[in-house]
Amino acid sequence: QVQLVESGGGLVQAGDSLRLSCAASGLTFSNYAMGWFRQAPGKEREFVAASGRRTYYADSVKGRFTISRDNAKNTVYLQMNSLKPEDTAVYYCAAGSYGQRYSRSSNYDYWGQGTQVTVSS
Repeated sequence: QVQLVESGGGLVQAGDSLRLSCAASGLTFSNYAMGWFRQAPGKEREFVAASGRRTYYADSVKGRFTISRDNAKNTVYLQMNSLKPEDTAVYYCAAGSYGQRYSRSSNYDYWGQGTQVTVSS
């Protein structure tokens, strides 16, 4: 079965960096667009970034976060720089079809279990 496993979360201070990884199995990785979403306590899940035919970012992370993928390793990454307390959330990776609206979570077929990122001020 398809599995997406996130790692790399943790507790950091404002201004620090983290790199999240999402290892995929059970699917032909290169055939899928990959996205990162996050959900803070009491808030809805929100789009962060996607790797489709090109890369896409939420305005709140543009210039600070970078999504990349290694198809040979079936892994997608999220490099997060200049972290802010408002970036605190559980971060999820997701796999979906190319050509969809990548910012819409319902367009993704598979989801990981999430990894916690906490940014202290």
